[in-house]
Amino acid sequence: MFEQFTIGVEEEYQIVDPNTRELKSHISVMLDEGRVVLGERVKPEMHQSVVEVGTGICKNTTEARRDVIGLRKTVSHLARKNGLRIAAGGTHPFSDWRRQDITQHDRYYQIVEDLQDVARGNLIFGMHVHVGVEDHQLAIELFNQARYFLPHILALSCSSPFWLGRKSGLKSTRASIFRQFPRTGIPDHFDSWAHFENYIDTLIKTGCIDNGKKVWWDLRPHSFYNTIEFRICDLPTSVDTTVALTALIQAMVAKLFTLRIQNLEFREYPRALIEENKWRAMRYGLDGKLIDFGKQEEVPTRELVLELLEFVDDVVDALGSRKDLEHIYKILERGTDADRQLEVFKESGNNMQAVVDDMIVRTMQGVEGNTSLLPDPATIGARPDAPSEPTRP
Repeated sequence: MFEQFTIGVEEEYQIVDPNTRELKSHISVMLDEGRVVLGERVKPEMHQSVVEVGTGICKNTTEARRDVIGLRKTVSHLARKNGLRIAAGGTHPFSDWRRQDITQHDRYYQIVEDLQDVARGNLIFGMHVHVGVEDHQLAIELFNQARYFLPHILALSCSSPFWLGRKSGLKSTRASIFRQFPRTGIPDHFDSWAHFENYIDTLIKTGCIDNGKKVWWDLRPHSFYNTIEFRICDLPTSVDTTVALTALIQAMVAKLFTLRIQNLEFREYPRALIEENKWRAMRYGLDGKLIDFGKQEEVPTRELVLELLEFVDDVVDALGSRKDLEHIYKILERGTDADRQLEVFKESGNNMQAVVDDMIVRTMQGVEGNTSLLPDPATIGARPDAPSEPTRP
């Protein structure tokens, strides 16, 4: 029943100089070698200190874990060959966007021309999760209902408490920075796929965008692929967190579908109300309260996450993701990646470099010792005829 809900994961890693712990603009060099092995699974981003990777289309979280591990392992090897490291987190603790190079590509030059310092300052790192939905109208219905849970997902994924060498006071500084882009945030309700297409067509006809990929909402129906794309997350530091959040997102979509075929549906709430919860998630992560709009009262965020886990529980075994989803309970107990960074900062005597070192180590936990169906990193540079593999954008 859930076969259509395939998953694809994108991660945006930081390229770090292990001596200075600063971001290093180096993607152009890494990309030439990376595409020999990974094909289109590895891509540049607007800043040259960012490397984006994407899994294949995965049937379940077991396959997603395999791909994420393989990608981290391969990209890490590429970085090390150039005397660099990769780190996973929503922002770099202290690197300055004004010292970062823009990737030489017409698309990025056009974005910078259009958005100016809003684009140049967008030195952030996220995780995107695609869930396959074949029918367009079904995709819109699930998209409308899933919007409510976006703050819950953000609260679990927070990994960006620092910006430009200081504590920002937010658990997700990344989400705050990205608000400056147009067409971001919690999306509105759409009555139908035709309604959504009309919106995109209007923006294209009026010169606002040239294609639907320049709609950067926290959740969007993908204009080119049969997926709904969750874009709300900071980049998790550990593989376990990436896979657990992917499992939760997939289970949430499957549960909403289950309600639909039972002639039931989850109650929808206006974008403005969901934005109130998003702010609370950005500010406090798991340590604050979200609004339960049904009860019209504040509820500790951890309690609402537990309610979400209970809500999806009856589809988890069918999806085969229970083991991966169990990690959510560890996040609730130990705190988020943002909490970990703040803890390391305090225990190291306010040492930002120690925070980066910890991020580098934890990015590779559970990775180095694993094998992967991706090509062996040791063969990088020795396979000039390796074919490219398609990936979900």
